This record gives sequence, structure tokens and C-alpha cells, in this order.
Amino acid sequence: MSFGHISVMTQEVLSGLKLRDGGTYIDGTFGQGGYTRAMLDAATTRVFGIDRDPAAITFGTKLISKYDGRLTLLQGCFGDMVSIMADEGISRVDGVMLDLGVSSPQIDDPKRGFSFRYDGPLDMRMECEGPTAADFINHASEEEIADVIFQYGEERYSRRIARGIVEARKIKPILSTSQLVQVIHANVRRAKDGIDPATRTFMALRIQVNDELGELDRGLMGAEKILGPGGRLAVVAFHSLEDRKIKSFLHEHSGITAKGSRHMPEIIYPNLTPSFNLTKRGAIKPGADEVILNPRARSARLRVAERTDAPAWLN
Repeated sequence: MSFGHISVMTQEVLSGLKLRDGGTYIDGTFGQGGYTRAMLDAATTRVFGIDRDPAAITFGTKLISKYDGRLTLLQGCFGDMVSIMADEGISRVDGVMLDLGVSSPQIDDPKRGFSFRYDGPLDMRMECEGPTAADFINHASEEEIADVIFQYGEERYSRRIARGIVEARKIKPILSTSQLVQVIHANVRRAKDGIDPATRTFMALRIQVNDELGELDRGLMGAEKILGPGGRLAVVAFHSLEDRKIKSFLHEHSGITAKGSRHMPEIIYPNLTPSFNLTKRGAIKPGADEVILNPRARSARLRVAERTDAPAWLN
């Protein structure tokens, strides 16, 4: 079997999940099964691999026989993990792992339209269903396109790019990745750091098409509901917006808000019993050796928390 996607901070994730023999775990972003295989190899665990991409599920079927019934693959969104697991007769698990963002096989397949490096249809759908990125940029208003590129891509030239998209689509629909790249390059110069001007716009459109931030919100709440007392949540993020959401959720649900300044005391929520305990206050970052071997790991941030025996805040 060939695995093109390298899972980042695998050992840190395994340590964070505190795997135990006989435990039941969810890999909510199965992908090519990197974390799932590591979890199954590290202990006599049972793992449910969830992925919204049907190609990932098809790929993963090769692994099922290897683990003698300990691996179950389920297509769906990790934000729906509670209902997905209920259909399997599971109401409590010992750990939930989420590896956010897009996988290498998705990026490297021109037909999926995730990458500005390859010419292909402007698709970007992880589930291969619903409106595409092309649908969005050809029908949304200039203001809506600009807002998405600015908010999700943190692109300072979002309005210039949106204006260029609207002008270009008046001539003919923008249906391919190369068409969109041409529009972006015509409106934004390459930065001195060498990052392609299309990088942030493509990321923003992918997040918009797949509702990735909404899915993250649902996934965090789902993990809170399904984790048993002492269960661990481990989330790897590559985008600052995602990491901020995870940090905010875990700090809030552990009963602590961010400090106003280093001189101010922590604010404790008085009316709700914390549903999580932080295992580490800050994010865990990859080591220098891993970044050299896998440059994708450079922006990765891992956060881990342990479920208390308090009820979930939203039932």
C-alpha cells in the first residue's frame, strides 16, 4: 500500500490520547489512515474512522482485514459523530482525534480542484456533493466573495481579487483552477516571501465550500457529548482561524477565559461545571527535525484536553 500523506506529530497525538487496550476511539478525519493505523498499532484498540470524502473510505477498506475487526470505516462529517456512532450502537468513546484541513491526496489530484498548482475543474468539495467553488465565485456577489477571501484567507487584497473575479466572469464563467489563478495573478503581485498570490484565496474558497469552520464547531461539541469521563480529545490544526476556535472552545469549556493581560487574574465561569481539563495550556508544536522531514508540519498546532464527568454544556 502507498501512503502519500504524512501524519504530523503522530507520537504526540498518541501520547495525548492516552491509548489503552480495549478502548474505543474515533478518528474523525480518516484521510489515508495515518493516525488510525498508529492508534491500532499502539494498543489493542477499536477505532472508528470517519471521513466525508468517499475516496478516503474506499482507500481505507484495504486496511480493514489487517486489523481483524478492530477498524470500522464510516462515511460522514465528524460534526455528526454523535449520530453516526449512535447508528453503530456506540454512545461513549475513550478518545477523539481530528486532523483538520485538506489531505495530500486531495491536493495532488487535479480533478478535485483544491490546488492552484494544477489545472483542473474548480471543485474543492470534500464530499463530492453540493455546490462547487466555481458555483460560488460565479454566482456570489462581489462583496460576499471579498468577505470570504478576507475572513477565511486573511487576504489583504481580497477586494481587489473579488473585483477581478466579477469582471472576468462577465466575459466567461470561471470554471477551472487555472482561470482563477490567472485572475488572481493579474490583480496581485507575488510577495517577496515567494508565496503564490493564489494561496490564500484558494484556502478561503475551500473553507467556504466545505463549511470547515462550522464543521469544526459541530465537531468540538460532538466530541464533548460522546467522550466518556477521562476521555481525551486531540485536534491538529494548520490554520490560525481553526486553532483560535479550538483554543477558545477548550479554554471556555475548561472554565477559564483568556487573560485580559498578564497582570489580570484568570476569569472562571461560575455557573457551568468545566467539561474539559487542559492537559497543557499552550499548543504543542512539531519539533525541528519533523519540520525538516515534512515541511507541511511547520504550521501544525496540536491541542489536547481530557473530558471531565460534568454534563456537556449543550445537550
